[in-house]
Amino acid sequence: MVTYISVCLLGLLALSIPVGIVLFLLGFGVDQFFSNFPLSRALGNMVWTSSNSATLIAIPFFVLLGEVLVRSGVATRTYAALDRWVSWLPGGLVHANVATATMFSATSGSSVATAATVATVAMPQAEKLGYDPKLFSGAIAAGGTLGIMIPPSINLIVYGFLTQSSIPQLFLAGLIPGIALAFAFMVVVAIICLIRPELGGVRRTFPFPQMLRALIDLIPILILFGLIVGSIYRGWATPTEAAAVGVAGAFVIAGAFGGINFTMIREALLGTIKITCMIMLIVIGASFLNFTLASAGLGRELTEFMEGLGLGPLGFIMVVVVLYILLGFFIETLSLMVVTIPIIVPMVLAQGYDAIWFGILMIVLIEMALITPPVGLNLYVVQGARKSGSLNEVMLGAIPFALVMLAMAFALIAFPQIALWLPNALQ
Repeated sequence: MVTYISVCLLGLLALSIPVGIVLFLLGFGVDQFFSNFPLSRALGNMVWTSSNSATLIAIPFFVLLGEVLVRSGVATRTYAALDRWVSWLPGGLVHANVATATMFSATSGSSVATAATVATVAMPQAEKLGYDPKLFSGAIAAGGTLGIMIPPSINLIVYGFLTQSSIPQLFLAGLIPGIALAFAFMVVVAIICLIRPELGGVRRTFPFPQMLRALIDLIPILILFGLIVGSIYRGWATPTEAAAVGVAGAFVIAGAFGGINFTMIREALLGTIKITCMIMLIVIGASFLNFTLASAGLGRELTEFMEGLGLGPLGFIMVVVVLYILLGFFIETLSLMVVTIPIIVPMVLAQGYDAIWFGILMIVLIEMALITPPVGLNLYVVQGARKSGSLNEVMLGAIPFALVMLAMAFALIAFPQIALWLPNALQ
């Protein structure tokens, strides 16, 4: 059964069939060939139960929040402000790419939206100031991945929903690794540009009064982050309610900057509908597939296989890491999560690992999948914003950052408190 699912999954994806449809087709295939019971008759119930959750309402809210900030011009102001503060470092404006991605990760909850935001604003500057296209675009693709790590994160919401884990605890657990990754990206950029200064373009400095004035454009994003995350941890709002509060705050910010008009609202709503429908189709399709796989006995097969390897907890988790890296080459990240979580997480918990910790480890591995070909979504998003050059340049530029993520995954395995210290401290 494992071989059938793997071959069919890769084959259907190679035909460019939408991922959500692929998941439904696989579910019907499992029903026809591996089950003695008519599992497809439960489709209606699976569609209803997998989508009838208040937790999932947070997804369209966070998507809308990001759409409003992008389309109202707040992103441009934030990028210009961070340019004033970090362009003196080796690598110059590349650091602004990472810093802007980090700030928008703290509000958008989506890696693709974050990468698209920064790429749209930053790419015109790369050619104008003579930056190496590989490093510049690779930093944007990597920085965008922070959107699914730093809270609020749509992927962490989906993980919490599927594993019945605490979403506020997951948000807390993702904060330190997310910020650490952002700093690590900037350190890598600085080291590369110290060795090869020509890759980093011109290092620029600005008068200190001008730098102070630029902070005004950062305050709205910081307030919005505090409003969303603070309301969750103070117990004033659930993640779903906090997302709604965040949307209201985003509209207030956009209005204060004069960015609200009919066209902006229409485009933001249309973008939200498209992204939300894509996410929900994948979630519902994966729920149906997981139901058919579990009913057909795949979980038992995988458990027996892993037990047959005779591995201890450390060896087991290393196999899981390799599995996610390999699958990440071929499967879109959200799909990879919802397909594997019901199968892998119970086995991970049986080895004595913490569900919150594993959620963060999985997100790091999922982040790698976003910038590794052939299905690395952020690579295509950034290339689309470039409108020139080849995709290979973006891929090459992302390699150093993928290695940083791999190092973070091993650091989390060696020192679980990187993820668990903050949730335990504030419990």
